[in-house]
Amino acid sequence: MTAEVAETQSEIHHSHRDVTGGWLRPATFGVMDGLVSNFALVAGVVGGGATGKVVIMTGLAGLVAGACSMASGEFTSVSSQTELMKAEIEVERRELQIHPEEEERELAMMYEAKGLRPELAAQVARELTVNADVALDVHVREELGVDPNDLPSPWLAAGSSFAAFALGALVPLIPFIFGAGSVLPALLLSALGLVVTGGIVGKITARPFWYGGGRQLLLGGVSAAVTFAIGMAVGTGLS
Repeated sequence: MTAEVAETQSEIHHSHRDVTGGWLRPATFGVMDGLVSNFALVAGVVGGGATGKVVIMTGLAGLVAGACSMASGEFTSVSSQTELMKAEIEVERRELQIHPEEEERELAMMYEAKGLRPELAAQVARELTVNADVALDVHVREELGVDPNDLPSPWLAAGSSFAAFALGALVPLIPFIFGAGSVLPALLLSALGLVVTGGIVGKITARPFWYGGGRQLLLGGVSAAVTFAIGMAVGTGLS
């Protein structure tokens, strides 16, 4: 094999990253939400004058409540989406059983719309319709845009969201668990966590590390500053 042929094959047989966001969105949202929301919560109670065990107890309560909320939300969302997909797949299955000729013509028209000659589109549709399972798979992919053999799992979505949120929410609590008496160590550790996780996501999505990290640091810093100020105002008013 010549170098030119090898280079050509390398260009043809390339791979793409997953752009559907199937795992990236809930994992990223969970970690970031856990880190930002719990750091903001901790900053708020510290601003109000809380220290030590009160901060830890509040932070752990925020961690558990937020993780359960994320998990239940993802479970409900993905369950509803999957149930709708399954219902529509059954509709397509019945249509193929009751009106096979109409469904075959419909598939041929789809391929015509994509640029195939009418004769070729009809031939492709006819070949794909011979096997009932293949026909269902093709119609579902073409009409619904989903893979009937790879529907999302609500339990997996819920579990990953719970774990991701809990992981992020734990970061600002670590200094207090080890005896920190001020919010500064939590601020530094949370800032580092925001930069690292944001930077990693930036690299995955073909953004510069500094862009992703800086964006998350800015968003998290603003959230914490607002809740810290509110905590100070409320704490001063109650003292």
